Amino acid sequence: MRATPTPISWPDSARQAAFGQWLAAITAEHGLDSSTLAPASADASFRRYLRIRGREGSFIVMDAPPPQEDVRPFVRVALMLQEAGLNAPRVLAADAERGFLLLSDLGQQVYLEALQSANAAEADHLMRDALQALVRFQCQVDASHLPPFSEKLFADELALFPQWCVQREFGVTWSNTEQGTWNRICRLLIDSALAQPQVAVHADWMPRNLMRMDTTAPGVPGINPGILDFQDAVRGPISYDLASLLRDAFLSWPEDQELDWAVRWWQEARHAGLPVDPDFGEFWRALEWVGLQRHLKVLGIFCRLKHRDGKDRYAQDLPRFFAYATRVALRYGPLKPLLKLLEPLSGREVAAGFTF
Repeated sequence: MRATPTPISWPDSARQAAFGQWLAAITAEHGLDSSTLAPASADASFRRYLRIRGREGSFIVMDAPPPQEDVRPFVRVALMLQEAGLNAPRVLAADAERGFLLLSDLGQQVYLEALQSANAAEADHLMRDALQALVRFQCQVDASHLPPFSEKLFADELALFPQWCVQREFGVTWSNTEQGTWNRICRLLIDSALAQPQVAVHADWMPRNLMRMDTTAPGVPGINPGILDFQDAVRGPISYDLASLLRDAFLSWPEDQELDWAVRWWQEARHAGLPVDPDFGEFWRALEWVGLQRHLKVLGIFCRLKHRDGKDRYAQDLPRFFAYATRVALRYGPLKPLLKLLEPLSGREVAAGFTF
């Protein structure tokens, strides 16, 4: 007996009607069964994903309402990934004006869940696959066709931390001296990021956006993992995606394990001809600094999701990011002044307990 699908809710009747019209127009071509439409996953943005059965198996529908979302970058980057021999959803039908896409289905085994249930050997295998795919992504995707990860974008991202985390979440107002400290830290992090070799950057290369694939299945490229959520790809620092993978929003590793995987990526990247620093120590410093920029940004984003969008669950991982940021600030002399800004906020989180 087939289970009854979870009903699909719509923000308004006009969008529901637009979706119904679009789905009806593509149903015959793909043999879609509208009665099987069900939620597939939610997103931290305004996008959501639905799963639907068709003549040739399962498909994914992206619902990305304009003007908040634009599906055209997703369509463009998906093609770039496929041309690079990577696993990315194929765009089978698109209504860019109304924000609907029909995509091939990469399955339901998200890397995050696979890693959380894996033993050490299995986790190592999964992560090595992700490292190899990242090298291919950086080698094969033409970064000149992507928008730059500009100085302004770095600065705008960092500004989320004082606005949403410091002020809104913790109710703290910085003095002029503290604001000056923050400005100097931002300058150091931005300059370090811009000084790195620039390559294609996914911008969220993390386990939640990677899918474990059956590479023996027909039509599936023989490289894991499947790649999702790539619409924000940019041309940026070579260590950015590796930092995202190693220091994840929802999963942390012992530092010796981080270093082991980082060295493996660094060796493969050098062998592939990527412009990686020949001094691993300097590369690791640059990775930690760009990772700190990302972690400060995410602290702001998670607090914004809580206070602006009503998505409280993301704030549960604030302690993880305070721990990441504190560890890096402690390690490098020029960054140590940041500790005075973090400690009044992170004390509550540290007291609650967090270990890697």
